[in-house]
Amino acid sequence: MTLMSIIHKTQELPSDQKLAVVLLAAGEGSRLGFTPKALLTKNGVALLQRFCSVMADLKPIEFIVITGFHSEAIESELAMIRELINIPITVKHNIKADQGQGSSVRLAIESLSSDYEVLAMCLSDQPHVGLNEMRVLLEEFKKCGGQEGIVMPMVGPQRGNPVLFSRRVIDEILSSPGLVCRTYMDQHPNAVKTFNTDNLAYIQDIDTQEDVLRLKMNC
Repeated sequence: MTLMSIIHKTQELPSDQKLAVVLLAAGEGSRLGFTPKALLTKNGVALLQRFCSVMADLKPIEFIVITGFHSEAIESELAMIRELINIPITVKHNIKADQGQGSSVRLAIESLSSDYEVLAMCLSDQPHVGLNEMRVLLEEFKKCGGQEGIVMPMVGPQRGNPVLFSRRVIDEILSSPGLVCRTYMDQHPNAVKTFNTDNLAYIQDIDTQEDVLRLKMNC
């Protein structure tokens, strides 16, 4: 299956929400033998390509990819993707990637420059998060009318991803130096609308070689 066939199978998502998207792809992949997880493939297509094809249908007004470890390989893949998909991609390199995911999140929200209304914070190693999963999250966000400010999927007791944030919440996070999204959520539980679902896509990610086999991926 080619990338273009994936794009053609997706449906355009009409939305009146101004969407910004962050994709965190700075990890070292140490438990996977130091492999860039965003470049793992399924049916011959890299996860990074799959995610970008979904974003093309969502038509975000801003799309930021955070790189760190493996930045050269990931940015090379993004250069190819730009030629295939009509979507603006801003790349930000996290020189502090060894300090953990929080440093990438903070860099991402500090880099936002559009007049977005909702931000999707996404991971690069979730092979089954597609257009339908994003559509459902955006609908849940729209239902809450911005009152809670954050929409997070929950599968049983487990937190899922992506997580959506209102512009108001991101501005509050930015007003506190060093604060990141997860810490804010823990400090302000009333700001979080949990979306309960049995869709395993929201909690299926890749950390180990066992995950690669279970989710039928290829390195």
